[in-house]
Amino acid sequence: MPSTPTIPTCGLTISQAHQAIIAKQMSSADLVRSYLARVEAYDQKGPALNSIVSINPTAIEEAETLDASFQNTNDLVGPLHGVPLLVKDNIETEQMPTSFGNKAFARYQPIEDSHAVAKLRAAGAIILGKTAMPDFATSWWGYSSRSGNTKNPYKIGHDPGGSSSGTGSAIASNFALAGLGTDCGGSVRLPSSFDNLVGIRCTPGMVSRHGLAMLIFQQDTIGPMTRTVEDGVRLFDVLAGYDARDPLTVSYGMAKAQGSYLSALKPKSLELKRLGVVTNLMGSPNDEGADVNEVIHSGLQDIRSAGAETIELQLGNLDQHIAETSLYQNCSKADINKFLSTRPHSPIRTLQQLYETREYHPKLDLLEACAFGPELPELDPLYHKRLASREIFTRMLLNVMDNSGIDAFVYPTVRVPSPTRKELDNGRWATMEFPTNTLIAAQAWLPAVSVPVGFTKLGLPVGIEIVCRPYAEEELFALAYGVEQATQARKEPSVTPEL
Repeated sequence: MPSTPTIPTCGLTISQAHQAIIAKQMSSADLVRSYLARVEAYDQKGPALNSIVSINPTAIEEAETLDASFQNTNDLVGPLHGVPLLVKDNIETEQMPTSFGNKAFARYQPIEDSHAVAKLRAAGAIILGKTAMPDFATSWWGYSSRSGNTKNPYKIGHDPGGSSSGTGSAIASNFALAGLGTDCGGSVRLPSSFDNLVGIRCTPGMVSRHGLAMLIFQQDTIGPMTRTVEDGVRLFDVLAGYDARDPLTVSYGMAKAQGSYLSALKPKSLELKRLGVVTNLMGSPNDEGADVNEVIHSGLQDIRSAGAETIELQLGNLDQHIAETSLYQNCSKADINKFLSTRPHSPIRTLQQLYETREYHPKLDLLEACAFGPELPELDPLYHKRLASREIFTRMLLNVMDNSGIDAFVYPTVRVPSPTRKELDNGRWATMEFPTNTLIAAQAWLPAVSVPVGFTKLGLPVGIEIVCRPYAEEELFALAYGVEQATQARKEPSVTPEL
């Protein structure tokens, strides 16, 4: 691996990379070598962010094959030609182990790519590596029995958020052009907020989860984590689609865009939009939540200056709705066990076995709670009540949207900035008590995106979450693009400068 990159990579976008390849200012192999050099310099050395658990041994060879194709045809092979991507390690890859963040699975090798990875590769992408995550995605934090602790590149002593912790830290640090995370309760959006990224949670069913170890079948999504809205939408364009192996994707046939979702990204996309600012989702004024509130209010002023109207409102009985629609302890054990039962070479067969052998990180209280769930969700008398409560919750949110005449809800993605590792080690928060707002869209099965909006006085990133109606991804992307252009909040972390 080279010790220095061949081209600048910090802040590079997919479009810019393609322009440089077409102009023959660089090759796909140049790009891969540049990112590998950054991984070598900053992930295990220097600040030692510890965000990546596996590197694709054939990445340079794949890039050289793409370069040869371009040399012969002068055409890109697809919309992601030569784009190096990092993928969360609960999304199966044939080329590399998929450990689900768990030490017992460190050498587990899937027999095929997940549907999402296969689509990315068919579009010309190069899967550069796999990223760190807490065991089976059961935490908001960067704890993993497989790889230890992942760090936040903006403040090394702080957490990058989870469960897509490695993707968040790595993409913020420019270790690849873009990345994939997964989001059941907020695991794309929360680390995107903490790592100054755009994180997309689509309506469940718009992207196939075949080859993903899910926590809740009805709720899990795969989503882009990128440095710009445009790059996130470019990935989503490739990922979205029907897959017979994931029955939830019947939704895509009803909701798909007529063309590329990129067409939604237009100048002045906030003009005449009405956004509902949910005031009872702001941080506490008595602690570090006040710092988040200050950043959010500054961002809202930028949003209004770009032509949007903001309407303050409240959502009633939120804590009750969240509690009544939580399906982790009803479904996660059965869904994980179902996944493992179809993998004949799995070293551990059930979540209960994982719990009994203590083959997981000791900080994962949610994993422990899920291990005592029912063998089948329908055996739990609360399961059907929680599903019915989900319908009530979603209907309440959509009625508020319609009655208020708003296009979307907006509020802080998380009510506090990234915690310190010391705070987490000392047990300041249990997983289900952490003041994240991401559970709302997740448990109402609504599409949402976290967009960078600024930094606290301590230099910690803050994201604003936008939530739209079901299947309104085009509206969601247009609003996210408008917020991004209005706030211009993205900046690079100082601990991983250009080599």
